[in-house]
Amino acid sequence: MGHGGGGALSAELIEQVFAPAYGNALLAGLTDSAVLHLGGARLALSTDSYVVRPLFFPGGCLGDLAVNGTVNDLAMSGARPAYLSAAFVLEEGVALSVVERVARAMGTAAETAGVTIATGDTKVVEAGHGDGVYVTTAGVGLVPERVDIRPQRARPGDVVIVSGPIGLHGVAVLSVREGLEFGVEIASDTAPLADLVATMLDVTPEIHVLRDPTRGGLAASLNEIARASGTGVRLSERAVPVPDAVANACGFLGLDPLYVANEGRLVAFVPPADAEAVLAAMRAHPQGAGAVVVGECVAEHPGMVVVATGLGGTRVVDLPLGEQLPRIC
Repeated sequence: MGHGGGGALSAELIEQVFAPAYGNALLAGLTDSAVLHLGGARLALSTDSYVVRPLFFPGGCLGDLAVNGTVNDLAMSGARPAYLSAAFVLEEGVALSVVERVARAMGTAAETAGVTIATGDTKVVEAGHGDGVYVTTAGVGLVPERVDIRPQRARPGDVVIVSGPIGLHGVAVLSVREGLEFGVEIASDTAPLADLVATMLDVTPEIHVLRDPTRGGLAASLNEIARASGTGVRLSERAVPVPDAVANACGFLGLDPLYVANEGRLVAFVPPADAEAVLAAMRAHPQGAGAVVVGECVAEHPGMVVVATGLGGTRVVDLPLGEQLPRIC
């Protein structure tokens, strides 16, 4: 299970098994979506599988997650998502009413995100060989000229911005799965981010890096960026937006919010000259209303993420080994 958690074991699986098998320059970048040149156009291409359990949770379900997740992977390359495919794997015995709820949620999410589900496939496996419904979506979108967003472009001096409160999705899924109550309902943040990214790019096309911190949370995304760019990242613990409900739940469960998954947040590395304008534009958008500066990219400790704690000390935030909360997307 750890190999599917978005941490060090996932990286090991990709680097030692998949990358050598498929080895090519496009794959070597290990970005959320590949940027391709085809027929004179710059296209972003991405694919992702969704195996969340339970299928329905506060704030969302498997259906909208399968749309928003792939839309956001495309957006993290600066692309404007256009078309998706959807492949269903159904377990024998799952109620058709459940499948219909998932499909309708996907349709609504696609309309909200401004994309079309243009093709798909369905397979059925015997009872006991699945978990109700699995969905795989792939997507394509157009990348505007002058936009070059990838983790290798992080530079010392870049301002690190998070688009809103973190940890909501992972805690929302866990609370339903385990039947936990924290005194207040915690809803997933699942949402499409392409329009927010377009708003940011309208300010400047010189945004260096975008990532949506899903599996492995903010910690995993920042470690991946630091390692890919050969730079360091310094965070301010007090600046990281952790809702009280998430902090309390994580304290109760022994979890670190930095490692908890999100499905409607992004982290951006922005040149310092553009940071104030980009932050203002984000805060004026519904999906970025809670945007804050959480740190900076530095030349020191390359490949590492360090947090300045509220007590005046520092601690290293390493890449997680696996996933604190499996099956959350």
